[in-house]
Amino acid sequence: MNPSYQRRGRLWSSADKAYLVDSILNEFDVPKFYLADFTWGNSELNENQLPYAIIDGKQRFEAIFDFYDGKIQLQEDFEYRLIPRYKLGGLGYRDLRENHADVAEVFDNFVPHVMAVYAEEEKQINNLFVRLNRSKPLTGAEIRNAMGGPVPQVLRELAKHEFFAEIVRFSVKRGQDLNAAAKILLFEYYEEIRDTKKQNLDQFAQSVGTDKQKSLELSGRKIVDVLDDMSDVFLPRDRLLSSSGIVPVYYWFIRGRNRMELPRIRRFLVDFEDNRKENRKKLREEPGVGDVDHELTEYDNYNRSTNDDASHRGRVRILTKRFVK
Repeated sequence: MNPSYQRRGRLWSSADKAYLVDSILNEFDVPKFYLADFTWGNSELNENQLPYAIIDGKQRFEAIFDFYDGKIQLQEDFEYRLIPRYKLGGLGYRDLRENHADVAEVFDNFVPHVMAVYAEEEKQINNLFVRLNRSKPLTGAEIRNAMGGPVPQVLRELAKHEFFAEIVRFSVKRGQDLNAAAKILLFEYYEEIRDTKKQNLDQFAQSVGTDKQKSLELSGRKIVDVLDDMSDVFLPRDRLLSSSGIVPVYYWFIRGRNRMELPRIRRFLVDFEDNRKENRKKLREEPGVGDVDHELTEYDNYNRSTNDDASHRGRVRILTKRFVK
């Protein structure tokens, strides 16, 4: 269920899942499932020694399993086309088995249309996954995760770090942690702040080949050291980390501090954010007031273009200056 190229699970809402069950019970067409088939022989791709791996259809599989397991029910307005007089809205699979066995049997007998994919190289499977999902709203991080080469591998390892698993407050269901990790890996690999727009990150993932893997892994180890420090600085599900866009800025700022300064950083950042909020309030209520902090206004302006080189540098510069002061 979880090969490396896959999107995170549990993306569909209960309503989305119930709609798929509706389609199955009313015998509408359901899109094909694509599975990597390892039953034909020994493949180096089959690290977990399982007969199949999902290429496309994970959310649909989860919807089917959740209905079987009683985790979702039919929508209240569900209508069974074959026998409209049945009132099935809000019922789960067990309810159907006990009271409407004929309807449950339709679900039991559903045969998904499965395409078996035989491949020796991960690149082939990743390519198919991206092509199948091009018309779907995949995020940049999800597409990069399916690319070949060493960069996605390093990003997946970084995303397992405690900082992304326990400390950040933003959602990581659509690969926001992978996206933030890609930005700081780009910084560390080139040892400087750079633009972190989608095209920059995609180009980085595609251009760094296996010949640069040692340099990439060294950058990854440096990042782990800084993420360890960041995990000490911030609290679990910290309100300061409600947005993934601030991670590269805080990363480069904390990267430049010595360990003796770490205990003072969070208090500084909390005061800094409170001062920004108060400064914005002054600007709204008294636009011409003389005690407005123009440096905080400058920071707010930088914050509007979160992926620009100048924006990263400007925010880090202001944070560093005020922290040192």
